[in-house]
Amino acid sequence: MTSKLEQLKQFTTVVADTGDFDAISRLKPVDATTNPSLLLKAAAIPAYSPLLKNALSASQGDLGLACDHFAVAVGSEILKVIPGRISTEVDARLSFDSQATLQRAERLIGLYEDAGIGRERVLIKIAATWEGIRAAEQLERAGIQCNLTLLFAFAQAQACADAGVFLISPFVGRIYDWYKKAEGRDFLGADDPGVQSVSRIYNYYKANGYSTVVMGASFRNLSQIEQLAGCDRLTISPELLQQLADDQQPLSRQLSPGQAGEEKRSLNQSEFRWAMNEDAMATEKLAEGLRQFARDQEKLELLLSQAQ
Repeated sequence: MTSKLEQLKQFTTVVADTGDFDAISRLKPVDATTNPSLLLKAAAIPAYSPLLKNALSASQGDLGLACDHFAVAVGSEILKVIPGRISTEVDARLSFDSQATLQRAERLIGLYEDAGIGRERVLIKIAATWEGIRAAEQLERAGIQCNLTLLFAFAQAQACADAGVFLISPFVGRIYDWYKKAEGRDFLGADDPGVQSVSRIYNYYKANGYSTVVMGASFRNLSQIEQLAGCDRLTISPELLQQLADDQQPLSRQLSPGQAGEEKRSLNQSEFRWAMNEDAMATEKLAEGLRQFARDQEKLELLLSQAQ
């Protein structure tokens, strides 16, 4: 029997949720994703120390630009050992400013192209706020494909699909965390609210012919991954990837096109904002995620300032 990781790769594209070059080399995912939290961890890896110093010197003291240089440098290294794409994130502090998000995304793509890497190997990660989705819509039209992250609500998924976004990253584990705390109980298997959220989005997209890729993210345990086997993509931490690689039990496909999905419905801005307001979990987790990424961005900027 082959490992669960190899079985999963038969019907789902496996993505490494890490900036750890060694882990990616060992586990051989197709794609990889990074974010400010993962870049902060990567900055502590001795092998990346020269990248920090080079990023700072190339930015002439502009810490925001230095962070972008570092993100692109890490992404460029990762692209040497994966066949697919790297997702690189726009500063979360710009999440409510479409124009600033657009400009930062274009800068990231420009830095990759300066490094000899075409835009076809990069996804720009943007938080799935209304403003972020509008920026992504413009970027997609310009040939810059996007990964909409911090996605917790069905309304976010609806808006992203209508905007023609290439890929979304619904956060399974953080949804699970919220309901576990709110209801004071654990959830297993198909009863997991995070699993149910991604399954609902996947079925809605397939039933209505959307091309947007669904990539489940933020996993807490193997059961969540197993329940979403068959999802377009899953981005998984090295620890859980290793557990899958070590497990020889059979793995069954759970999601596939052709299952029943809800009727298509497009949302305008007021409908989107009201739907978010009605979803306490999504509102709280989106705000929390933005704050966390912003704080880690600030820590990365401090680290870069100290690398002088």
